[in-house]
Amino acid sequence: MAGPVKNDTAFRAETPEGIEYTLYPAGICARFCAYALDSVFRWLFLAAFMLIYYLALHAAAGMWLILLVHFCLDWFYHVICDLLFRGQSPGKRLLGLRVVESDGSPVSPASSFIRNLLRFFDSFMGLYLIAFLSAAASRGFRRPGDWAAGTLVIYTWQSQIPQRTGVMDWLSGINPASPGRALSFEEKQGILMFARRYPLLGPARADEIAAPLAVSLGHTAETGPADYLLGITRSFAGTP
Repeated sequence: MAGPVKNDTAFRAETPEGIEYTLYPAGICARFCAYALDSVFRWLFLAAFMLIYYLALHAAAGMWLILLVHFCLDWFYHVICDLLFRGQSPGKRLLGLRVVESDGSPVSPASSFIRNLLRFFDSFMGLYLIAFLSAAASRGFRRPGDWAAGTLVIYTWQSQIPQRTGVMDWLSGINPASPGRALSFEEKQGILMFARRYPLLGPARADEIAAPLAVSLGHTAETGPADYLLGITRSFAGTP
């Protein structure tokens, strides 16, 4: 779950296993600047494509090709960027912003599609008045698309959202470990969620959170508690 932190605009998120961290939603000005930069990039791309079209493709293709490219840029530019670059379009990346789920996890394809589909509603008559009023009135600076999709736009340099694409990318550096007893379903889920959130935590904080469960599973002093739980994750997740 996620909720506001008193006295500022930050959001405190909590995973099912009780790990807490803080997200810092981006303000209206930063989001507007990122959108403006993305608009420039989109028009530059379209201009470059039109130049190539008139120089090399004009005889082989009709005007429909330009219209198709223009349509795809308008409706799918942000979705493609969200999915390929983990919530960062070029404009957001330059300003240190990222789209995430409300709990801080990477934005899903469905959430990205919904939030970007509703840009048409946000920008009714090209005024963006609805988006501005919604962002100004909400603590997380959410426009209607964010409310519908359950997403936030956050500052990456403050929120420290992990840059890796998934648990499997970095578990390969952890030695497999075996628990000292059979794990319940809830324990397995808790360990998997810990591994998923591990990049959000510093080493000391991760060891502190992992210690109680690691000791109950037979952890010894050979490795840190966090590495022990990550090793268990690798063993039953089948990471090569």
